[in-house]
Amino acid sequence: MTEDAQGFQAPQTITPEGLADDLTVLVWESFTDFIPEWEGSPTFSDGGLVDEGGPPDQGAVEEALIFLMWAHTRGTQQAFVRRSPAELLKVALDGLHDAILEDMVDNGTPREQLPHFEKRVSARYAQYHAAAAVSDVALGEAVGHHMTRSLSSPEPFIQAMTERALEVTGPLQDYLKDVQLVP
Repeated sequence: MTEDAQGFQAPQTITPEGLADDLTVLVWESFTDFIPEWEGSPTFSDGGLVDEGGPPDQGAVEEALIFLMWAHTRGTQQAFVRRSPAELLKVALDGLHDAILEDMVDNGTPREQLPHFEKRVSARYAQYHAAAAVSDVALGEAVGHHMTRSLSSPEPFIQAMTERALEVTGPLQDYLKDVQLVP
């Protein structure tokens, strides 16, 4: 039997630094999969995020990154709640965010813009956590509000954002549920 036939197995333990590295890769993979979905998608064009033949709205692209960072953070927090020391989880999540910011700088974002971006991240996280506590749909509405800059995003767009949050957090929680976070 080949290794592929046995299926991928999650590690039994992971360090905060290793988790941060893995999460960073997952966020960027989710992001690079998400953005191309906008092209030709009526859901995203109805939300005003793309112009015919043009690039996606840059503000919406940044909001998408923030949303995906939040979704991975949320899934990780839920996976380790009450079973890992809070300080280890904080190190991992801080490492994720630091790595994303450094990647942004490496890809052309001026370093002096990072504090503004970090403030937006903090504000969105608070809003998304509060919305998620209400319902998945409330979360989709909150994400839609920021991505479209509209108080009432189209229903298909809200549904797409709700589904994306569940697509990220659920499998991530499942993957991490038996992994121990160790120093």
